[in-house]
Amino acid sequence: MAVRVTVAVAAVLQIFLDDVAEPRYGYELMRATGFASGKLYPILARLENDGWLDAQFEQIDAAQAGRPPRRWYRLTDDGLIAARYEMAVLRRQLAPAARRRTRPGLAGGPA
Repeated sequence: MAVRVTVAVAAVLQIFLDDVAEPRYGYELMRATGFASGKLYPILARLENDGWLDAQFEQIDAAQAGRPPRRWYRLTDDGLIAARYEMAVLRRQLAPAARRRTRPGLAGGPA
């Protein structure tokens, strides 16, 4: 099943695309997107189930670290290709609307 790239999914993907070498964890993604866990984690699960993300728990001693292990997410190779493609499609879809608003002579602007 193909991932449906909604605005929320695009926001999450953009964070991964900002630095593809950097793994991300849930709380960091919640802060960056402003999404609550109930919105973010279903997106991450869909992306992981469809092969766009790989997820692994960090290897730490929880008692020594004073926190549970984080689950790190990273784009897979296929996910990276798909995410770049989908974001390019989204940019192309939005670009004509932006050009129409700024083109002189339209919408009451100077001719």
